[in-house]
Amino acid sequence: MSGSIMTLREAAEFLQLDANELKHFAQRGELPALERNGEWRFEVRALNEWAQRNILSANRREVSEQHSLLMNRMAKSTGRRNWLVTELFRINAIDLEMPSKTKGGVIRDLTELAEASGLVYDKDALYKGLVEREEAATTAVGRGCAFPHAKILDQYMFETPFIAYARASRPVFFGAADGESTRHFFLVCSISHSLHLSVLARLAVLVHGTDLVERLDFAEDESEVLKIVAECERAFCT
Repeated sequence: MSGSIMTLREAAEFLQLDANELKHFAQRGELPALERNGEWRFEVRALNEWAQRNILSANRREVSEQHSLLMNRMAKSTGRRNWLVTELFRINAIDLEMPSKTKGGVIRDLTELAEASGLVYDKDALYKGLVEREEAATTAVGRGCAFPHAKILDQYMFETPFIAYARASRPVFFGAADGESTRHFFLVCSISHSLHLSVLARLAVLVHGTDLVERLDFAEDESEVLKIVAECERAFCT
C-alpha cells in the first residue's frame, strides 16, 4: 500500500475483489477513482466508504459473501480466526428504553449513550460524524435495525473500539430501504477501517441470518442483551 492512495492491484487486494471487476466499478462511476494514462488510483477513505455502503445495502446472500471475505482478510492480517463482535459490547452502553421519536433524537441519544461508556474522547465530534453519515446515506439495514457510525473514522475519537446498543421504546423511521421503521440501533464506534468493516459485516449476518432481532425485542435487561448477542454469534460461527 502507498499511504492513503492505492493502485488498482492494491485496492483489489484490500477489498478482496478481482482487479478487473474493481476497474469496471470505477469505469462505471460506481466507485470514486482517478485514471491517468491508463493507471487507476483509489483513495483509501473512498474505498472504505464504498465498502460500508455495500454492506449496509446488501441482501442476505451478499452479506454472507462479504462477511466471508472480510473474515478471511482479518485472519490473514491478524492471525485471529475466532474473533467475536460480542467482545465490543459494553454493558454500561446499553439502553432498552430509548425515548427518541425522531432520527435527530436518536442520534443525540446514541451520542449520550456512547459517552456513558467512558470511552469517548470527543462527544461533539461523534455527534457531528453521526449526523454527516446519515445525511450521506442511511445506516438502516432493514429488519428494524440500523448500524449508525461516524462518517469519517478518527483514531482519536475513542479510547478503544466498542458498540453501544439502544432499543427504542417505539420504532423510529430511519430511512430503511424496506420502508419499515427501526427499533434496534447498534452504534459502531471504530478507530480502524479494517475492524469497522468486519464489525458491520458481522452485525449484518447476525441480523439477517439469525433470530437476534426477535430475541432482542424481548430482552429484559442489559445482561440479557449481551447473552443474546453472544449466543446468536456462537450459533452462527459454529
